[in-house]
Amino acid sequence: MASREIFSGAAPVATVAEYSTRWHSMASRVLAGESLDKTDALAVLESTDLELLDVLAAVWRVRHHFFGSTVQLFFLMNAKSGLCPEDCGYCSQSKVSEAEIPRYNLLSAPKLLAAAKLAVERQSKTFCIVISARGPSEREMDAVCRIVPEIKQQYDLNICACLGLLTPQQAQRLAAAGVDKVNHNLNTSARFYSEICSTHTHADRVATLEACRSAGLELCSGGIIGMGETHEDLVDMALELRRLNVESIPLNFLNAIDGTPLEATNKLNPRDCLRALAMMRLVNPAAEIRIAGGREIHLGSLQAMGLYAANSMFVGDYLTTQGQLPAADYRMIEELGFTITRGSESAEPPCLSGAQEPTHA
Repeated sequence: MASREIFSGAAPVATVAEYSTRWHSMASRVLAGESLDKTDALAVLESTDLELLDVLAAVWRVRHHFFGSTVQLFFLMNAKSGLCPEDCGYCSQSKVSEAEIPRYNLLSAPKLLAAAKLAVERQSKTFCIVISARGPSEREMDAVCRIVPEIKQQYDLNICACLGLLTPQQAQRLAAAGVDKVNHNLNTSARFYSEICSTHTHADRVATLEACRSAGLELCSGGIIGMGETHEDLVDMALELRRLNVESIPLNFLNAIDGTPLEATNKLNPRDCLRALAMMRLVNPAAEIRIAGGREIHLGSLQAMGLYAANSMFVGDYLTTQGQLPAADYRMIEELGFTITRGSESAEPPCLSGAQEPTHA
């Protein structure tokens, strides 16, 4: 993502007014039901630092329309770590990674139940079961399909399964077991995908999402920014997520872990991260958008501003890296005047057409 200079000095009043009108006009078009095109989406990513607050104020109108001032928390459990045969360049668990991480096979049922209990204690509504693999083995499928009903019986949790590439039959088994949604990130555009992985394709990932949709599962799919992709790659990914009608979109910011092929990659600044979140909201206005891995590193002191575009975040640690302390997340949400919700992830819009919109940020 290209870096930008921070503008100094006051801009002409007319210019500032033009910026504000442009972005609020774009938000109004979205709220009226218009789908933004590639040109509009690129314009958000290429906006200047001088325009950033106006962009966020406009995007906040869209976010508030669909989700009010609520934030939903997700809890991630790395149920099987390392040992993956794929060569994804960003991943510390891949076969090409030399990162020093824990490596273990699928956790036992008692350990997964204990993790689900912790998810509830941390005010999460969705418990994400993740394994490192090209796709699940028969033993792993059996274990997941056995534990999901137990978790749902004991705890009021939605279950999201991230098990790698899935066949239509496997997707149907997960749906029958009570899994609510499947996570399988596109990660980037079809054009750029071969730059980060050679052991499977972007089309393979799309096929898994389509199999899950056919099985009646909700889709959780997003990507990673900062891997060397262009603005067009990021927009193409956002548009593909819209085509797939993905309900939940996690946006990760590359944590360049030592020992991975992308360890020396550092192409992000906090303002670009905010622009990416804003673009994703405008292209996928009704989707649950989650600030995911790398937020602590790349958004830094601007993390709170990300929630004017996103309405969700992970609480606790990620797969192989530490997250911010939950208490700090709760404090950040409270200081924004937002509330944690454990309700439906696709809640009815609290601000319907013709109703009063929120005061602009």
